[in-house]
Amino acid sequence: MASVQDRISLGIINPSSPPLFQTPIKRIHQTNDVHRFLVSAAYRDIGLFVLQLNHAVCPRQSVGSSVPSVFPLGSKSTTSTKSIQSLQTLLSQIRNLINKAPPDPGSQRFGNISFRKWCQLLNAELDNLLDYGLLGETLRIGNGHAKDEVASYLLGSFGSPQRLDYGTGHELNFIAFIGCLWKLGHFKDGIQGGDIEREIVLLVIEPYLDIVRQLITTYTLEPAGSHGVWGLDDHSFIPYIFGSAQLARPISSETDSMPTDGSVRGAPKPSDVTNPGIVENMRQFNMYFSAVAFINDVKKGPFWEHSPMLFDISGIRDGWGKINKGMIKMFNAEVLSKFPVIQHFPFGSLFAWDENRQVALNQELRTRTNGSHDPSG
Repeated sequence: MASVQDRISLGIINPSSPPLFQTPIKRIHQTNDVHRFLVSAAYRDIGLFVLQLNHAVCPRQSVGSSVPSVFPLGSKSTTSTKSIQSLQTLLSQIRNLINKAPPDPGSQRFGNISFRKWCQLLNAELDNLLDYGLLGETLRIGNGHAKDEVASYLLGSFGSPQRLDYGTGHELNFIAFIGCLWKLGHFKDGIQGGDIEREIVLLVIEPYLDIVRQLITTYTLEPAGSHGVWGLDDHSFIPYIFGSAQLARPISSETDSMPTDGSVRGAPKPSDVTNPGIVENMRQFNMYFSAVAFINDVKKGPFWEHSPMLFDISGIRDGWGKINKGMIKMFNAEVLSKFPVIQHFPFGSLFAWDENRQVALNQELRTRTNGSHDPSG
């Protein structure tokens, strides 16, 4: 994954010479294929985009001001950015489909079969949903062939109708869906370099996570690719990255690197995630606490017992910047580098299987000098 210090943004394609769009296909069939993925253009682009979004929600300290700017959930409940509005409309329409597929009262304890009906409804409506408004205009690039490629990632973002499960691999598909739209120039109406990326996180990704949580509870979806009790979370990873960034030590300019220690003034302590009252109060403001609150909604018993990894992280005393740095490393190791998770991720022209030569050379150099392969980039 790209260095945390990199301030490079995900590129936007030239609309006058778009790539040859294609429906994404499975490329990772066995464990050895993961090593090939780690030197792919897709791996590089996923890393760049996650770091770009992560940097955007870090607090800012303006020159001459003693009060830093922070970016809590709900801080921009309305927006004039039409690209963001188009995705909010899309997500609202997707959420409404839940009412048309009520859970089957006779279904098993895990994985309600009505989820398959919901997925069928989404599949049936998908073409119309992606044709609507500004989103439709974006996807008409390349004589409309971009839509099939982008639709594949959106459809893969909400869980598996076959396995009746949801996990970090599905979450990764949604990041890729948004990344595809970024590459296609969908967000060019916003101020890039922080502002529009911040809106993507707070006004698109968080509502997506809220829909997913409703799907999980409505249809009792199983965790996908779970590490059991020693996993960070049964279903998600992204909110812990962006949520810790929201509470990190402020940066003073858009060119500053992410802080690797410290917290913004007034932030809750990492240990507060073990206090249900504080978690419940903070869930409406912060993505990390919102994710922990959902765990508290669906799991019973002591926090240290059902979420030991999050409990261990709560003991970190170097602040949310340190936690954010660790979350980036863990995302690379536990999501992008793990076969059970990444095996289902498909590749097309926008997130391509093509080899990223620079990454390949860097990893070859590390292998020769260290005698081992380090996938953390």
